[in-house]
This record gives sequence, structure tokens and C-alpha cells, in this order.
Amino acid sequence: MQVEMTVNGERVRGDVEPRTLLVHHLREGLGLTGTNVGCDTSSCGACTVHLDGRSVKSCTVLAVQAEGAEITTIEGLASNGSLHPMQEAFRQNHGLQCGFCTPGMVMAAVSLLEEHPSPTEDEVRHGLEGNLCRCTGYHNIVRSVLAAAETGGAS
Repeated sequence: MQVEMTVNGERVRGDVEPRTLLVHHLREGLGLTGTNVGCDTSSCGACTVHLDGRSVKSCTVLAVQAEGAEITTIEGLASNGSLHPMQEAFRQNHGLQCGFCTPGMVMAAVSLLEEHPSPTEDEVRHGLEGNLCRCTGYHNIVRSVLAAAETGGAS
């Protein structure tokens, strides 16, 4: 099947099998390997992307369901050679850990701040509870999101 969507601001078109998950289309079809395949059960959030402005786990969405949609991956956050404020907050506050969960965490955190621009620590922890860090380094991740919130990090 042919699918067409806008990914990181570029219109893309490709052939996919009807059962192809969006995460596999992004990684294997489009070469955007920043979105990770973690658990294949939607438990870990490593595959989190924005679909029409909403945070979704791309292992729960078929590529054909994203027909005509606007997709943003971790590769689409930085612009003009500058990190997105959330990426910069993760860098400055050592929220990166091993890095496997980081793209999904960053994407979920951006959505969180879009909905709650000034969250409390508890709201950040609750907002990111669908994303797992295998390094168990949540302290610096939460600190990164709070730091980004202080600088208006959702945009």
C-alpha cells in the first residue's frame, strides 16, 4: 500500500505492507533511527513520536493509520543546528543516561509541557510514567523536564 505523510516537515511517500507499524516505517522505510523499538508492547515508550501534535507510541500505530498525518520524530525537534530547548535541558542536566529511552522521553516531555507548561515534580513523574528508563535514572530526567519548563521548553 502507498502511504503519504509529512515527517519532520517533509512530505514523504512510500510502499508499506498493511501490517507495518509506524515505528518500523520510520526506522526502516525512512531511515529515522532516533525512534527506538523497545518492547513492542507499548510499555516502554522508546518509540514515542508526535502524530498530529499528540504524543503517541509508534509501535501501537499502523503506518497506514498515519496516512496524511504530520509526524515529528526526535530528528525533527532541533532546528537550524540548535537543539530543541528540551534536548538542551536533557544535555545540561544529565538526563541522557545510556540514551536508548531518551528520544521517547524527550518527545513525551515536550508534549507534557505543551499541556502543562509549569508542572510540579509529581506532575512530571506522572506525565512520563508511560516511558521507562532501563538505567533507572529518573531523577535527572525529571530535573531536565523541570529545567526546560523554567525556560519555556515546550516550543
